[in-house]
Amino acid sequence: MQEKPMPLANNALVLVTDGRKTLFFRNQGDQNQIDLRTEAFDEREDLSNGEIKSDAAGSNAQSGGFGRPAYEETDFHQQEEDRWALGAAEEVNRRVLKNDFDHLAIIAPPKTLGLVRKKLHKEAERRLVCEIPKEMTGRTIPDIEALIVSETKAEELAPF
Repeated sequence: MQEKPMPLANNALVLVTDGRKTLFFRNQGDQNQIDLRTEAFDEREDLSNGEIKSDAAGSNAQSGGFGRPAYEETDFHQQEEDRWALGAAEEVNRRVLKNDFDHLAIIAPPKTLGLVRKKLHKEAERRLVCEIPKEMTGRTIPDIEALIVSETKAEELAPF
């Protein structure tokens, strides 16, 4: 990441996601006082395994030996969470191509953050000023603001 203003510029876009819930905030404050306002919120319903998968785990006939070992069953809930996280990245990409924001912050659990990061458009990557690998979708806006302030202050103070 290149050197950018800290902690978070006015009108910066903040994505908080975890694979089940996605929140977009806009900083109405400035670098001295973050003031996040909810811009969009979406949460997916958890489906039961029966609603997600089509059939039972497969098996493989082997020559020799007894029995038929089953293939490892796919984690359909994880697939849905991954798909949800990629959808959040696609929304960021749509917004950046419409020049909807100059600065971007992303807060997500490490695995989700990695998925989102890989899917970001180069222009969105260029505008990314803050990444925080933490689960925050169930937390309050003041908690999210405090986290951003503490993380960006730490980045400012870190030696190069």
